[in-house]
Amino acid sequence: MSTTKQRTPGDLTVALWAMNMGLAPASAEAFIETAKTEMRAARARQADIMVMPEYVCESWLTFAPAGLAETAEIAWMAEVAQAILPELAREAARLDMLLVAGTVPVAVDQGYRNRAWIFTPEGQVLAQDKLSLTPDERDPEAWTLVPGDEVTLITWRGRRLAVVICLDIEQPALGARLQGLDIDLILNPSDTGRLSGHSRVFSCAKARAVELFCAVAPVGGVGPVPVQGERGNVSGAAIYLPCEAAFGHTGILAEQPAADRTEGAGRCLIARVPLRALHAARKAGGEVWLGAWSAESLRLNEPPICPN
Repeated sequence: MSTTKQRTPGDLTVALWAMNMGLAPASAEAFIETAKTEMRAARARQADIMVMPEYVCESWLTFAPAGLAETAEIAWMAEVAQAILPELAREAARLDMLLVAGTVPVAVDQGYRNRAWIFTPEGQVLAQDKLSLTPDERDPEAWTLVPGDEVTLITWRGRRLAVVICLDIEQPALGARLQGLDIDLILNPSDTGRLSGHSRVFSCAKARAVELFCAVAPVGGVGPVPVQGERGNVSGAAIYLPCEAAFGHTGILAEQPAADRTEGAGRCLIARVPLRALHAARKAGGEVWLGAWSAESLRLNEPPICPN
C-alpha cells in the first residue's frame, strides 16, 4: 500500500530554464553542477516544477570526442544522457521538485527517439517521445530519429499534466486529441533555430491554452552551440492561460521575450500558475468556452465552380 501523503490539489509554481546553449560545459560533471545550481535556485524561489529545453543535450557537444561526425551525435548524446540524467533525478527528489529534463535521444528497436524524461520527487520516472519530427530530425546526413506513438498523461499532486515537445504543439490534431481529458498544465520544451520557429511554437502554445482551457508553458534554449558551423537557438519562455477576464484578459501569465543570445547559464522564468482557479473555471465554463467540441459530425459543402 502506498504511504505517499495525499495533498489537496492547489496551484503550482513552474520554473522554465531558457538555458544558454553556448554554455560550453567542459564535461558531463560540469553540466550536472550547472543544472543542479539552476534547480536549487528555482527551488529557493518555491518552484514545484522545472522544465529544461528540448535537446538540452546539444550543449554537451562541446566535450564530445574530437572529430565526432554529425551522424554519430545522436548515439553519443544518448550514451552521455545515461550518466547525466540519474544525477538530475536524484537532485529533483532531494529538492522535492518535478523535473522535465529537456529532451535527449533514446535508443529503441527502430532507431532513436527524441524523449523527454520526467522525474517526480516521489521517484516515478515517466517519458514522452516527440510525435512529429522536423526535417532536421529526419536527415540521413545528420540526425535521424523515429517518432513516438503515444501521449503520456501525468497525475501529480492532484493535477493533470502533459508534456508536448516543440513541433507537436503546432499540430491541431494533437490538440483535438487532448480535448476532454481535463488537463491542467502542458509543459512544452522546444528547440528553435530561428525567430520564425520560436514564433510558431509559442503562438500555437497560446492557442492550445485557449482551446484546452489550461495553462501551457513553452521554453527553449537560447544562443548558438559553439561547435563547428555554429548552431543558433532563438527562444525564451512563457506561461499562457486562457484569454479570460478572470486571468488578466491577454492569456499571458508570464513571458520572457525571444532572444538569440544570453549570458551565464541563461534565464529562468518562474511563476505561480493559478491551477485551482483555472480548474474551477474549466468545470464551470469560461466566457464563451463550450468544453470539448468535435467537428466529426460536420458536413463539408463544396459548391461546384461556376463556369467563366
